[in-house]
Amino acid sequence: MQKNPLTNIWMRRFVFLLCLMPLVWLAWRWYNHDMTANPREFGARYTGRWTMRMLLISLAITPARRIPGLNPLIGYRRMMGLYAFFYGVLHFLHYVVIDLQFDWSVLQEDLTFRRFFIAGAIALSLMVPLAVTSTNGWIRRLGKNWARLHKLVYVSLIVACVHYIWQWKGISIPVLYYPGYALLLLLARVMMAANKRWQAQRRATAKV
Repeated sequence: MQKNPLTNIWMRRFVFLLCLMPLVWLAWRWYNHDMTANPREFGARYTGRWTMRMLLISLAITPARRIPGLNPLIGYRRMMGLYAFFYGVLHFLHYVVIDLQFDWSVLQEDLTFRRFFIAGAIALSLMVPLAVTSTNGWIRRLGKNWARLHKLVYVSLIVACVHYIWQWKGISIPVLYYPGYALLLLLARVMMAANKRWQAQRRATAKV
């Protein structure tokens, strides 16, 4: 039987390096002074978009693995989730270092009164325990509780979508792209859970 290329260690390394390319591209544009007329806004939105993209990709793996031949994608889910956290941290650091220039009084004000920043902080904070417990050791320690804990990713996704929408002054079709994808993934997850429960009930009824 031919081995699935998704299980190849070199494919995993290629995907790992591929996920770094957005950062390399950003660094290249910064080096060449090619970050538009408003470099601060460009950097903030660029890192924010890639956080959303990595998060959506990581969550898309669960339904995608049901396609014949794509089950090994599950081995990439942790990587994509950690990259989502990585770009989320870069997004936050850009805000603190570039935008605020370590002005903690402004940070406190933003995280107290400005809903846009509050939502972003909550979304990133929810990802912290997920990143910390992503190791095999934590999976063994937490057991079944690990899966329960990692359902926080859906809450983080919803709050991140709110954060993303609130950054814009108005609602338009492009603004709804990422929230739309998120809604489709959440609906797919609900349908999968409902189907799993229905199958379990069907098996239980058949045994009676």
